Amino acid sequence: MQYQFTKMHGLGNDFVVFDAITQTINLSQEQIRFIADRHFGIGCDQVLFVEDYQGDEADFLYRIFNADGGEVEQCGNGARCFARFVLDNGMTDKTDIPVMTKTGRIVLTAQNDGNITVNMGTPYTTPKDIPFIADSEQSIYHLSVGNQLVELGAVSLGNPHAIITVDNLDAAPVETLGAEIETHPAFPNRVNVGFMQIISPKHIRLRVFERGAGETLACGTGACAAVVVGILQKKLENHVKVDLPGGQLTVQWSDKNAPVMMTGSANSVFTGSIEL
Repeated sequence: MQYQFTKMHGLGNDFVVFDAITQTINLSQEQIRFIADRHFGIGCDQVLFVEDYQGDEADFLYRIFNADGGEVEQCGNGARCFARFVLDNGMTDKTDIPVMTKTGRIVLTAQNDGNITVNMGTPYTTPKDIPFIADSEQSIYHLSVGNQLVELGAVSLGNPHAIITVDNLDAAPVETLGAEIETHPAFPNRVNVGFMQIISPKHIRLRVFERGAGETLACGTGACAAVVVGILQKKLENHVKVDLPGGQLTVQWSDKNAPVMMTGSANSVFTGSIEL
């Protein structure tokens, strides 16, 4: 079967996007892994599906699969690409686009400058909601990893994140420590691991080791999670610029009852078809 796709990226975090409304798509984990393979397939961090939503709360269903073929709950950079895809393909004429994810409804807003703002919803900070095995909610947790004790914050933006503050981001052990924490028993659903360097209360640098994908050039939910953790730890203000290897995002969060707002770019690279 031949399928049409669009290759997209948000700050270098790249996606293969399928319109699953006008074409019938039912791919296996093996096929998704093949699509994501950078040598034998198209190559991407995640595969995204644009599906019709059967309900009044949203216009579309947004599904995300990591490069290892596993379905995940949320992806902020992918959400911006999702919005750009449905707008560019004439699937909606709205500037505020409600979509449903595996963990709930989010709203994507097209800005006049071409950027997309994503209402990521209210973050989950209690351990059982992340999920994270801990006795009680804290702004800072101490996790035993191998022969070291790691200080981190934990939060969920529809998917779980552990955030570690470092002095030198360039020297941070992203690949090694990130992989160890991703599969740590304290995170039953595995976890994305962010390494944050604070430049000022309004500006951070961030690298993210994503579960099922490894280190990526950008992670939208990771940027939101880092800002939330930084605010909870009283290290950051409510409006923060986040520099990732692939570019910059802006994240705003006012208080625990408010949604996290993330703004950044989304770009189409090329369209094509693939035989599966």
